[in-house]
Amino acid sequence: MATPLAGIRVVELAGLAPGPFAGLLLSDYGASVLRIDRPKPPQAPPAPDQLTRHKTSITLDLRDKSSHALLLSLLQHADILIDPYRPGVLERLGLSPATLLKNNPRLIIARMTGFRRDGKYKDMAGHDINYIAVSGVLSMLGRANEQPYAPGNLLGDFAGGGAMCFIGILLALLSRVHTGRGQVVEANMVDGSAYLAAMPRLTRKTPLWSQPRGQNLLDGGCPYYDTYETKDSGKYFAVGALEPQFYAALLRGLGFTKDQLPPREDKTNWPVLRDAFATRFKQKTRQEWEAVFDGTDACATPVLEQDELEQTGFEQRPAVHLTATPGYSIPGDDGGWNGKILAPGSGGGKTLKEWLGWELGREFEAREDGALALVRSVRTKAKL
Repeated sequence: MATPLAGIRVVELAGLAPGPFAGLLLSDYGASVLRIDRPKPPQAPPAPDQLTRHKTSITLDLRDKSSHALLLSLLQHADILIDPYRPGVLERLGLSPATLLKNNPRLIIARMTGFRRDGKYKDMAGHDINYIAVSGVLSMLGRANEQPYAPGNLLGDFAGGGAMCFIGILLALLSRVHTGRGQVVEANMVDGSAYLAAMPRLTRKTPLWSQPRGQNLLDGGCPYYDTYETKDSGKYFAVGALEPQFYAALLRGLGFTKDQLPPREDKTNWPVLRDAFATRFKQKTRQEWEAVFDGTDACATPVLEQDELEQTGFEQRPAVHLTATPGYSIPGDDGGWNGKILAPGSGGGKTLKEWLGWELGREFEAREDGALALVRSVRTKAKL
């Protein structure tokens, strides 16, 4: 059964998490992804990149003319280039989009930055917490009357960065079907994470999200949309009983009658409700509460942890399933719980042969440090 991106060739310049994640999404749905690693000293460990499923690698020294020429030649036959560098780096390497698109008008150049490419932050270094900070998203996260709380690097790097870049690549592929031409896809984690916050942004002047962080319906301010510790310390239950019928089921499961608690519609009653729920959840273990709420419409579920999901055999699956052209299953007998570091040069020779019919010693050669380069006759023929 064909995968949706079968036949699509992706060159991924090695970088940090967002770029590899975009490449991972492409590879999981059938694209052939070739990572370009940089030469390292012999004793240096491989890059700690776990987002390498289905990918292969070659090593190139982009400051060496013949190695640089190999990449240019390779990109003449590729569909997508993933550029994870800060603004201006690709240009300094002699790989500007204008040059690349001149050599291959069908190429899609996906460029990912943290900050926007314009504005006062464009030349600054940063990480996920900085990108979501200036996007306005971080200001909404955290408990009431406490400092903003960053949720790992999920919102900026992965959701607002890699996943949004993946969407941009798919849109460019769709556009190419009609125009026959590639283009530059510019993604940044500020705009990506801000877009993900469309709902709170658009509802911040309505009762749904008008209060300071930690005091609204969906951000931990509401007692029937929150988490509660159970009798076994460190184990929690999540409650999301927003609708009246679900709230009624929650109260039944907790052993409350409606008359025992004040009306939930009055926010001044929320502290009382929270204390009541917290006290009641502490009376049973998480497993005991699962026995109460499993199969009900109380919107009450255990907060499962990664280690226990792995131990119970929870299977990691692709993000979406396409019935006619599904993506690859997650490889391995462990259910997809362990990433695999891709050593520089792994499988890359096979990919070059599949893409271009190239053979080591004929079209390209390898230096002592593993970096590949076009042989002189191929460079001359390609006019690079």
